[in-house]
Amino acid sequence: MEMTATHTSFVALGDSFTEGMSDALPNGTYRGWADLLAGRLAAHSPDFRYANLAVRGKLIQQIVDEQVETAASMGADLVTLVGGLNDVLRPKCDVPQVCALLEEAVERLAPSCGQLVLMRSPARRGPVAARFQPRMEELFAFIDQLAARHGALVVDLYGADVLGDPRLWADDRLHLDEEGHRRVAEAVWQTLGHTPRFDWTEALPVGIKLPWTARRTADLRFTRQHLVPWIGRRLTGRSSGDGLAPKRAELLPLPAADA
Repeated sequence: MEMTATHTSFVALGDSFTEGMSDALPNGTYRGWADLLAGRLAAHSPDFRYANLAVRGKLIQQIVDEQVETAASMGADLVTLVGGLNDVLRPKCDVPQVCALLEEAVERLAPSCGQLVLMRSPARRGPVAARFQPRMEELFAFIDQLAARHGALVVDLYGADVLGDPRLWADDRLHLDEEGHRRVAEAVWQTLGHTPRFDWTEALPVGIKLPWTARRTADLRFTRQHLVPWIGRRLTGRSSGDGLAPKRAELLPLPAADA
């Protein structure tokens, strides 16, 4: 497809996925698909500005309360909203309430921006995703309906088999790695009507299966370093994003190195 629009401003809302975990930079900060997309868009617009209001761990109610009004007031050409997955992955979740909050967010954002983009979030293959699959599919079906009603675009990451490949996920098994984020940035780029740079849905080469001992060692490391702390936060009502500010709270030009 040929480029259909030049976006001079971009605001991203959401949780850890949009913040960029776990696409880590050498200085310990996170980049992620939204930063990658912003860099591409900036190359086509000398006056480009970018804000990323996402904070890891946020539930959809928090995104509505803390990010939506700020984003709407910025009047950006492009807004992306990804949220709700943290809710549906919890032991108890009122999916219709999550959908209602998403609708509240979209009703506020859609009239205030040039183009709103929603996503069907990616899911790593395995027993955890299978357990919550009915909830996720209920949420994603609603997102499709919501987008149709409000003229939003939908990026279907959930339906891309390659993004279920464990090799595109970080050690915490919750967040995409560098290559995963690169593919998401390309998916959004193409959905916006820009000329494809590569096939983001292309499957990874067939890999060599690790020995049983190596797989069990990785499972134990994951349990100790990631799963137990995650359970602890759930039991105590804490979030990994508590006390953290958005990564780019203002709609500002990108530094030259990022553009």
